[in-house]
Amino acid sequence: MRSRLSLFVVMIIGSVLALAGCGSTDASGAAASGSDTRSVRTEQGTVEIPAEPKRVVVLNHALAGYLFDLDVPVVATVSEDADREGEFSPFWEEKANENGTRLLEWGTDGFDYEAILEADPDLIVGGGAGLPSALATKAYDRLGDIAPTVLVSGSLATWQEQFRFLAEDVFDEEAAYADHLSAYESRVAEVKDAITPPPGPAAHLTITADGTPYVLFENTGLPQMLGELGIAPAPLVEEHDLQPYKPGGDMAELSTEQVGQLLRMPTVFVTGFNADTTDVATLSRQSVYAKLPAFENDNAYDLPYWTVRGDYDEAMALLDIIEKQFS
Repeated sequence: MRSRLSLFVVMIIGSVLALAGCGSTDASGAAASGSDTRSVRTEQGTVEIPAEPKRVVVLNHALAGYLFDLDVPVVATVSEDADREGEFSPFWEEKANENGTRLLEWGTDGFDYEAILEADPDLIVGGGAGLPSALATKAYDRLGDIAPTVLVSGSLATWQEQFRFLAEDVFDEEAAYADHLSAYESRVAEVKDAITPPPGPAAHLTITADGTPYVLFENTGLPQMLGELGIAPAPLVEEHDLQPYKPGGDMAELSTEQVGQLLRMPTVFVTGFNADTTDVATLSRQSVYAKLPAFENDNAYDLPYWTVRGDYDEAMALLDIIEKQFS
């Protein structure tokens, strides 16, 4: 009798232990529902973050829109450009004001760490593209001393890749991302059917405030997005081995000579950088641009500066612009 009872107790204990071991983590390593934290794999290693963060600081203006789209409580984000007071993006200004989000200034040499500390974050999100990403990567350990820090990899070159990582891996909002992606893809199909694309392929030129020209890499956001609409990007990087302006960058600086030699494709899109610093009419007054085929044949087009590294909301707004321009 004792032997049979002991066996029964062992079986009960074994069942309890087996149940306790189930559901602790999912296949991706993220903490299961009910846990206080999630494990997020990044290029810097696995980061333990709050399962439901309440005070998030975003250290790249270009990433903030994704968090507002996911209704993440953003307590502070940095301005769009270094060494400027800046303002919220019009695409998420209303949500930022509703959240009481603060705008933090920063400089080319780094962030205001005292201001970040005063924001009392329980999660810091940075990375992405551009100088803010490079600064956050350099300061990763220092940021981690303030709060768990997740950096979006620079290898995620499109808004879809960035949004998916943040929605699914960081904030456990897979369904929300799927809804946004579905809305975008439906709109792409509508616009593609409505337009007559300009002759391809196209180059994508962005001009800084001092007039320096950069060409966007063809595998990055804006060229890829326009490619979905039938405006194929010119393979400039592939054919000419152009190097990024900094390691991991998404554009290459061109000399005046390179502008005249390389930008021979039928269509060119022109943007400013971090502001509407120029336009096609202004560039046309310079002989190097005026002699380009796209300019000579009226196939040079202006786009807003924010399309260079557009997020979901900016991508949707760009579809409206392209539809109006080429219908």
